[in-house]
Amino acid sequence: PGYGGSCFPKDTLALMKTAADNETPLRIVEATVQVNDARKRAMGRKVIKAMGGDVRGKTVGILGLTFKPNTDDMRDAPSLSIIAALQDAGATVKAYDPEGVEQASKLLTDVEFVANPYAAAEGADALVIVTEWDAFRALDLVRIKNSLNAPILVDLRNIYPPAELERAGLQYTGVGKPITESKDLIKLQ
Repeated sequence: PGYGGSCFPKDTLALMKTAADNETPLRIVEATVQVNDARKRAMGRKVIKAMGGDVRGKTVGILGLTFKPNTDDMRDAPSLSIIAALQDAGATVKAYDPEGVEQASKLLTDVEFVANPYAAAEGADALVIVTEWDAFRALDLVRIKNSLNAPILVDLRNIYPPAELERAGLQYTGVGKPITESKDLIKLQ
């Protein structure tokens, strides 16, 4: 869903500044920075599309807030742009992260921070994996499906094979992969 953190974003911006100061633009670095910024918001639109194109009045559960697992670092985290895109479209967001909630709560407004992944799924209209924490690789997918209002899981890190999510009855949306629809969702339509 895009890169974040403190090092790579800072380094790319420093390269651009040095190149500009020396009147030698680095178009590939400039393009990388622009594409990364656009990519983060595009992931929010991907979630909206997976939810039928309209999220006004709907709740989205977010799993993972930090820019990478095993840290509480929120600097330039893709989750910030994704959540902003969802909120701008009228969604309510509830989120869980194993380490980043304290830092995220300083940066995000109108987000309900919950105690575990299952609380993020409970009553949500979709669940979105934003950061690839190991804890998210071993979820009880049937429990997740049964907790959601609609069986929609958007995996922005492609940590689950689509067939595994289908077997659990979840509609799967990954990055660079087609949307799959659960049999339960097809029955509802």
